[in-house]
Amino acid sequence: MQILNCGRHQLSLSHPLVMGILNVTPDSFSDGGVYCKPDQALQQAERLLQAGAAILDIGGESTRPNAAPVSIQEEMDRVLPVLEALQGCGAVLSVDTRRTVVMQAALAIGVDLINDVSALEDEGALATVAPHSAAICLMHKQGNPDTMQRAPHYDRDVVLDVADYLQQRVNACESVGIARERLLIDPGFGFGKTLAHNLRLLAQLPLLTECVPLPLLVGLSRKSMLGQICDEPVATERLGASVAAALWSVQYGAKIIRVHDVKATVQALKVWQAVTEYA
Repeated sequence: MQILNCGRHQLSLSHPLVMGILNVTPDSFSDGGVYCKPDQALQQAERLLQAGAAILDIGGESTRPNAAPVSIQEEMDRVLPVLEALQGCGAVLSVDTRRTVVMQAALAIGVDLINDVSALEDEGALATVAPHSAAICLMHKQGNPDTMQRAPHYDRDVVLDVADYLQQRVNACESVGIARERLLIDPGFGFGKTLAHNLRLLAQLPLLTECVPLPLLVGLSRKSMLGQICDEPVATERLGASVAAALWSVQYGAKIIRVHDVKATVQALKVWQAVTEYA
């Protein structure tokens, strides 16, 4: 049975888990501004947990395409009070950040998982997280949020290029003493990738995990690639597409699914699990 060492938790990955997205930002692509105030964020956290989320992922900086960066202080002002208030909730607490200073502050509070779209490339990030027990999700992206969707391209096959990058970051983690049992990988759907790149990655998830044999986290919820496929411009109207993408992902190896719509995803995964047990 695969176990993820995750801060205060030993997380079994014997069946797929749902990570609920909690954006405390004014400009996230589908729910920006809805949960900015701490009381709104905490109410949403409770709803996500009741719906079946095993992990809460709290983010204070939008990394959607064309998003402008926020100051480190502003990001901390958004996420740290929510992380503090949720310490006793019983769930795995994740902070979605690419800044070393924010990681350090979150680890001091007691966060269980660092979910970093920059794969610990920020100066000092590796040294900061190494002595702690929190799990780390290493994500691939090409470019930064404000530029990443301007004609992304890959010299070879996108799957192999993403795998090479993730393996390099795994090696960097191991070089400072971070155990593999703390690591997740995320191919970074929509982060410097065209629709064709995203579909190639999704179709070849088994190849990715063959190249980098670590637990896979997939985040496709409400993303624009689903809107392109379904001709649906409104992010909040992509529930069916998001659930379908989640089911495909777990069928082909994903261990954690990062979603906005926890209840629908949990229900779908229960049906998938029940059927697979009799297959």
